[in-house]
Amino acid sequence: MKAIGIVGSPRKGGNTEIITQHTLRAIAEEGLDTELIRLASLDIRPCDACRICREGGSCPIDDDLFPIYNKMKEAEAIILATPVYFGSATAQLKALMDRTGYMSYDTRPFAGKVGGPLVVARRAGQNFTFA
Repeated sequence: MKAIGIVGSPRKGGNTEIITQHTLRAIAEEGLDTELIRLASLDIRPCDACRICREGGSCPIDDDLFPIYNKMKEAEAIILATPVYFGSATAQLKALMDRTGYMSYDTRPFAGKVGGPLVVARRAGQNFTFA
């Protein structure tokens, strides 16, 4: 079994990455393979709702999404981690969620997987982001 932790923070080595590493370490102690994926240095563009992926084609946006999408499909557990800067998830993580969700709507490759959020916040917005 494999668990991946996707860090949506634009800051490498920040609090969100630290808490995700701790979480993956605890999962690894239970015998699962783990992998940390940082979106900070990747080009993940937002969905433009062109519907090509929904009509049987692949997404025409040429960026770094597909290797992550394939890892998400292969993993049994997916952790999405984000700091809350302005009341919600970061743009990097939101773009990933929008595109992977839209592409997988009909085929449901995430059905039956274990998933969970990690949210790091100082003020408001963590409850909305967690939900």
